Amino acid sequence: MHILLTRPLDDSKDLILRFTSLGHKVSHLPVINVLPVQYQEPDYSQFKGIVFTSANAIKNLNTSKIDKNIQCFCVGNSTESIAKQSGFQNIFCAEGNVNNLKEIILQNFDKKNGSLIYISGELISFNLDKDLISEGYSVTRIINYSVKPIDTIREEFIKDLKSLIPDMVFIYSENSAKNFLNILKKYDLENEWMETNLMCLGERASSILNEIKWKKIFLFNPGEEEFLLYKI
Repeated sequence: MHILLTRPLDDSKDLILRFTSLGHKVSHLPVINVLPVQYQEPDYSQFKGIVFTSANAIKNLNTSKIDKNIQCFCVGNSTESIAKQSGFQNIFCAEGNVNNLKEIILQNFDKKNGSLIYISGELISFNLDKDLISEGYSVTRIINYSVKPIDTIREEFIKDLKSLIPDMVFIYSENSAKNFLNILKKYDLENEWMETNLMCLGERASSILNEIKWKKIFLFNPGEEEFLLYKI
């Protein structure tokens, strides 16, 4: 099977090795660059809970001054995994859905206990901080990274891709979906995917790519990638 991965290399290395070891052909086409953003470091002792809706928010955060026993709320499994690697102990995970993350915070964090700090990228698809504030929570949002689209692809890679269109494509975010769609249009690849299964992390990402004709579209959670190989 030919599999196309679209996340940055650091996020794709493990899957590339795993899929290759299983005998699959893996192509890597990163569609975004993650860039750190300078931010004013707060006094973390003022906060009783910390919220992450992206693993990149943790990767671009200096966690050395944060109490790792703080209540830590993560949007999904991949974010939770990075949080654990960074030493956080008291983690609540929402299985990849921001709406569910909000409910988990409402159920497990008493707003009378103090404030939340929300670490995120510059662009977010769901105004979690504003929703929590409307519920009476005190929330401070810190932006510590931005996403830049990659729109220029080597002609040799495009030629190879056209000669062997992937059986499966993984898309992990709305931004990735938008940038991938732009690449398909720029390089005249829109009509090549009728025998390809699209794997999307969430409905918002899949809806962006609905204008392309796919064999099937699957929604998945981080960590389920290998399982999906056996569903098609």
